[in-house]
Amino acid sequence: MKYVDEFREPEKASKLFAQIETLAAEVSGKLGRPVQLMEFCGGHTHAIFRFGIEQMLSKNIELIHGPGCPVCVLPRSRVDDCVALAERDDVIFTTFGDAMRVPGSKKSLLQAKADGAQVKMVYSPLDALALAKQNPDKEVIFFALGFETTMPSTALTLLQAESDGVKNFSLFCNHITTVPILQSLLDAPQFSIDGFVAPGHVSMVVGEEPFDYIANRYQKPLVITGFEPLDILQSIIMLLLQLKEGRAQMQNQYARVVLKQGNHPGLSAMAKVFELRDKFEWRGLGSIDQSGVKIRDEYARYDAERKFPVASIKVEDPINCQCGEVLKGMIKPWQCKVFGTLCTPEQPLGALMVSSEGACAAYYRFGNVEELLVQKENYLAKGK
Repeated sequence: MKYVDEFREPEKASKLFAQIETLAAEVSGKLGRPVQLMEFCGGHTHAIFRFGIEQMLSKNIELIHGPGCPVCVLPRSRVDDCVALAERDDVIFTTFGDAMRVPGSKKSLLQAKADGAQVKMVYSPLDALALAKQNPDKEVIFFALGFETTMPSTALTLLQAESDGVKNFSLFCNHITTVPILQSLLDAPQFSIDGFVAPGHVSMVVGEEPFDYIANRYQKPLVITGFEPLDILQSIIMLLLQLKEGRAQMQNQYARVVLKQGNHPGLSAMAKVFELRDKFEWRGLGSIDQSGVKIRDEYARYDAERKFPVASIKVEDPINCQCGEVLKGMIKPWQCKVFGTLCTPEQPLGALMVSSEGACAAYYRFGNVEELLVQKENYLAKGK
């Protein structure tokens, strides 16, 4: 397959693995522990497991799976608000497929649909806008979520609704921002990551500058990375070389897609429609300053939260669920007390098992579950 196969050549991958092995041994020897690198994007987590990259790395290097899946970090209170909106008689609630199965405190959107709520899966916000035009007697709400990757399409759809004079369309806005959550992780006292595989999709929109700032402020190397196996292996080498040479820079491995200045039309639409919230709640991570956006006052008529006030009552995660510790890189997914037993893709307890990009789902799907469960029992038997 042209333009894909060249990023998956086994011979080149073998050479890159050998180079990683040499560099990781040298850097981990200097650190006195394995090198810890965090991938921030759920797409990278999925690719790392799908192509068996983690299993082929030596013990000198450890990949930590960060909070880069927007479905995974959605707090239960926001899911409850979605369900409350969807259960109104005058509403058609639209959402992407992954979000339908995320559990709230009482039910998911999928369960609400089974109970009679008008919940419809869409592939883009424009699908939701088209639905609004087809159903003028209903309010069509689009569940807007995701990092900067999906913000432009939501913003442009809102502007299209305004241009078309559609009045029965609104957004339940849960868009979140990348840099504040990175800063929150780096400011945590127990956080000890050595470098970051920076997100490729987000960078397509925001460009290089935000990650340049992080590298300079925190003196941590970051490499903006593509999603093919050779992309990821090359980025790991770039990070190891920086660590070996004592550098902390932002580098762009994904330059074939990511422009230095980002996507100007997308950024312009985002700035026109959204502004930062003072705070936003993240599942397992708590409230983080300016880590989400809301709709500007000029477009309040398209804001579902203002049209139909929601409860937004804080709801704690299930007591045995350790999504937060996994998201912070404190434990591996298989070290969670409920991984693979009370929490499975068929019956997810935590959001990291729900989303196809969640770390727990990736371990369950691509790892050896039976072997991981044995490791978990041994780990828990040690009183962890």
